[in-house]
Amino acid sequence: MAAAGSRRFFGRQRELKALRADIERTGLDTLTGRKAPRARVLLIAGKPGSGRTTLAEELTASLAARYPGGLFRARLTEPGGDPVPTARAAQELLTALGVAEPPGAGEEELTELVRHALAGRRALLLLDDAVDAEQADPLIPDDPDCLVVAVARGPLTGIPDVRPCTVGGLDPKSAIELLTTFTGAVRVTVDPQAAETLVEECGGLPAAVVLAGGWLAGRPKASVADLAKRLRARAGDPLTRTFLLAHEALPQPAARILRFLSLAPLGRADAHTASALAGCSVSAAATTLADFVRLGLIREAGDGQYELPGHLVPLLRARLEEDDRPAEVQLARARMLERTVRLLQSCRAVTEPEGSSARRRLSGLPRALRFPTTADGAEWLRSRQPVLLASARLAVADGELDTLARRLIASLVRALAAHRGAEAAAPELYGLHRLVLDVAERRGLHRERAAALLNLGDLDARTGRTKEALLRYRAALDAGRAANDPYAVGRAMESVGGSYQELGDWHRAGDWYGRALAQRLARDERADQARLYARLGTVQTYAGRYGEALRNWRAAAAGYRRLDDRAGHARALSEAARVQEYAGRPEESLRTCEEAVEWARRARDARLQAALQLRLADTLDRLGDPAAARLHRAAAERLLETESPAYEIRSGSAED
Repeated sequence: MAAAGSRRFFGRQRELKALRADIERTGLDTLTGRKAPRARVLLIAGKPGSGRTTLAEELTASLAARYPGGLFRARLTEPGGDPVPTARAAQELLTALGVAEPPGAGEEELTELVRHALAGRRALLLLDDAVDAEQADPLIPDDPDCLVVAVARGPLTGIPDVRPCTVGGLDPKSAIELLTTFTGAVRVTVDPQAAETLVEECGGLPAAVVLAGGWLAGRPKASVADLAKRLRARAGDPLTRTFLLAHEALPQPAARILRFLSLAPLGRADAHTASALAGCSVSAAATTLADFVRLGLIREAGDGQYELPGHLVPLLRARLEEDDRPAEVQLARARMLERTVRLLQSCRAVTEPEGSSARRRLSGLPRALRFPTTADGAEWLRSRQPVLLASARLAVADGELDTLARRLIASLVRALAAHRGAEAAAPELYGLHRLVLDVAERRGLHRERAAALLNLGDLDARTGRTKEALLRYRAALDAGRAANDPYAVGRAMESVGGSYQELGDWHRAGDWYGRALAQRLARDERADQARLYARLGTVQTYAGRYGEALRNWRAAAAGYRRLDDRAGHARALSEAARVQEYAGRPEESLRTCEEAVEWARRARDARLQAALQLRLADTLDRLGDPAAARLHRAAAERLLETESPAYEIRSGSAED
């Protein structure tokens, strides 16, 4: 097994040899004359602390050159022992594979994307700490050139042709070598019999040997025999005994920090997390974390983060429950969430322009909470994203810190949108809006419920799940009415109309746009009125009700004119001209289109003017005046000489 803080690996040579041999061994499919339809699965089974994950990592590292498609890893159990939903594991794999996931996609769609992305790659997949076959099976690639290495407590019954390898304790020689990396050779050499006794008391479990080595490293004058005697005097399994000794040996403040680290999301913490949990300074927390690494209690995870071994989390939580009052534990959670909120606010503020109010507030924060540059903030957000998302999930699941949970989610949404953009961060935002919805429904917060449903509906609509979006918008309408929130009500009605428009139900779309328009008229919201007149004109054009469509397009044009939006006025007139042409009134269409061109000229929008003149030329061609049409096309070309290509004035009807 590997020593803490090093890359050295001890023992397990027999297991490694057997696992490598199993890769080439003939499978059941080959024996029956069929080509293997899926990746081969090697299983490393053992209890927590046996070094099963380290063995899997050593195996995959040694095989990396044979699998040029890359190594991808997913952890299937939370540090506290709860199973990770397969959908979430699939999301992590898709991120590592560089595959964009549709926001709100279900488990089947996500796992299918994973299998498709791995097909043909000749890749390695490490599934760490799988609970059962049902959790792991959907992630196994349908490609015999891939290899899956699964780690679990026991057999994965249900996955065909799994090659199992069960690991227990290390052999005495390897266990003593692992112990020596902490104690140095002298303390073992002077009393080799005591060293053998000590590793025997540890059951050969690498995790127990590491804790024993850390205990000795922290006590240079203590003998190996003394530690073996202390372990022998205690009852319980080897890992629990060595953990209790290590915990009791720590100074009280350090022991408290270690216990509170079990509250850290995903078992990962940095100096800020440890500082907030323990209520100490960031520098003191950083020093303590470095000491814990030296003692074998935690591992460095890169980017200033530290990882608590999964086998220690249940033991630490048991001590936390026994040694610390529930109020203190809850206060520690609240401090951790509050610190995370402040870091997220700082992360977003660094993207704001110099001199902005957000930047001024940022300058007032302690130096430890500030990011020097936008790039520093973006890198922090990228490296902490899994932990931040887990923090949001845990805060919502707690149920007693909903105010902090809502602030955390709101800050995380803003930071993701600022650094990655709403489109790129849509999958994460979808999950965060669902968490907001959970809190809002639990607390009866109708305004927040309406906002979450509207956001989820927008993401559903963007990914083509129009019927699901429609249900969200209708629910948002009910929540908006319960909250007496005119904005949410109007937005929901317009979105319901948009969903019916996407589904091709022009009658219902027009009905809902009309309801939204009536509300905007009552509140004298003129910009929204103009937009809704235009949307009504669009669906009535689709439905072939040209008279109504023309009235609404002219109303939209008048609205944009009152707003002094000359470009919007020109576009509305252009659509009115299109409707007149559909209605068989080409001369009127020509006059309206000429008016639209004049308004585009007044707006000084050369691209829009060029696009309208091209449309005017098409109308003149249909009216039998090719000479005038050529003049307008030439004028459009001159306008575009120094401009980018003209954009199309899209049709309001399929008849275009």
